[in-house]
Amino acid sequence: MLRTLRPRPPRSRHRRIKAALLASAVSVCLIAASAPDPAAPLGVGDRLFPHLGNPGYDVESYDLAFTYPGTNSKPLAAVTTIDAVTSSRLERINLDFARGTVGSVQVNGAPATFTRAGEDLVVTPEEPVLAGSWMRITVRHTSDPVAAKGQDGGWVQTQDGLAMANQADAAHLVFPCNDHPSDKAMFTIHVTAPSGYTAVANGLPAGAERSRRSTTWTYRTEHPMATELAQVSIGRSTVLHRTGPHGLPVRDVLPTKDREQLEPWLKKTPDQIAWMEGKVGRYPFETYGLLMAQAQTGFELETQTLSLFERGLFTEPAYPKWYVESIMVHELSHQWFGDSVSPRTWSDVWLNEGHATWYEALYAEEKAHKPMEERMKAAYRASDSWRAAGGPPAAPKGPKPGQKISIFRPNVYDGAALALYALRQEIGRSAFERLERTWASVHRDGAASTADFVDLASAVAVRDLSGFFQAWLYGEKTPPMPGHPGWKSDPPKARKGS
Repeated sequence: MLRTLRPRPPRSRHRRIKAALLASAVSVCLIAASAPDPAAPLGVGDRLFPHLGNPGYDVESYDLAFTYPGTNSKPLAAVTTIDAVTSSRLERINLDFARGTVGSVQVNGAPATFTRAGEDLVVTPEEPVLAGSWMRITVRHTSDPVAAKGQDGGWVQTQDGLAMANQADAAHLVFPCNDHPSDKAMFTIHVTAPSGYTAVANGLPAGAERSRRSTTWTYRTEHPMATELAQVSIGRSTVLHRTGPHGLPVRDVLPTKDREQLEPWLKKTPDQIAWMEGKVGRYPFETYGLLMAQAQTGFELETQTLSLFERGLFTEPAYPKWYVESIMVHELSHQWFGDSVSPRTWSDVWLNEGHATWYEALYAEEKAHKPMEERMKAAYRASDSWRAAGGPPAAPKGPKPGQKISIFRPNVYDGAALALYALRQEIGRSAFERLERTWASVHRDGAASTADFVDLASAVAVRDLSGFFQAWLYGEKTPPMPGHPGWKSDPPKARKGS
């Protein structure tokens, strides 16, 4: 995600028990499993979001069913079914869920009691669930599209329906889940809406059941997905189909009335995918496309296989053509960096946004003759200010109260891209390009950390780069730029408003 436009920042089959995170929370998990303490919110030890995610289990799949009432101001009826494998004996099961009313919960087909604790839904099954067990949790609930005070994200109300924007800490405002990017799972999504509406979600269509008054659409992913990347579009929409590289199905979702106006932009996607494949390898998912939302969000978002865009990005004449195309590539590149390879913790978000900004800038250089070096030199000047305001790229400061997306500051966009530029300068273009392709391949469909990137870069370069990365990713001040000893960074106080 998240590429903010106003104001534009200076340049956004498996079973993986998340050992690193679960290890950090193991004592909490054991207490939750054995002690008679009152229900309490838990977490997997994420530095930026301490109560996000839950220890003790690994989600394998979600089945989400939403019924849209025909207005985007009333709650949707919903059923969430979670299949998971336990890693500890659980007397209580914590789920992240904070915006909706729970009607009932079942664990393995038997009724379970439940209560709230902070932004957790705490479920107590009839019998404890043993470690190493398969577990199915079914929650009947509502999903409220109207934001409560201090709850940003989740459903986005559009002019004709709804879309989702769940980054960073907001999927649990839509459905109960283990809302951390390290716990990826397969998704099946069903949406029932009145006749005249079209529903589209992540993955490929898996059927539509039509009645006189409504239609139920079903979509399934073919690759695991983080909760923050879930997408559901409900609106009076048209779905356009075209073919990308290697026969890849490309589908775009847009307001029917805007089809002619937006087509010149949408038809660029197959070539952009081919360009990215030339840089980092085969596109990692089963489909791709753009969702054009009639809403003012202030950002675009790389929801998996169906990136969310503001319609206004493509209709506002003030935005240069090259800039709009580079933003399209920014979100597309996230499908490799951030979606296929997810961050293990939210402190690793620079791996998402730094890479997306890198390929955004590289595309602008190759296609619109906007030199990368000029952009990086400007970023270098501002970089100490970004570090002072938001922390170094791999140790970003926490979000502002009530503004979860405020972790997306310039330090993890152009500040992180600047670190990648320094890496290319340090190890050479050939090694850097080999590293990028290897990273996207080795960690495909998984989650990876900054330490993983440092280790792989050192292996590719055949030398220890830990000192280089320590300075560039964690230092208070920006290190000297390899190959450009004359580059200077302005003191933070000299750049007002940074």
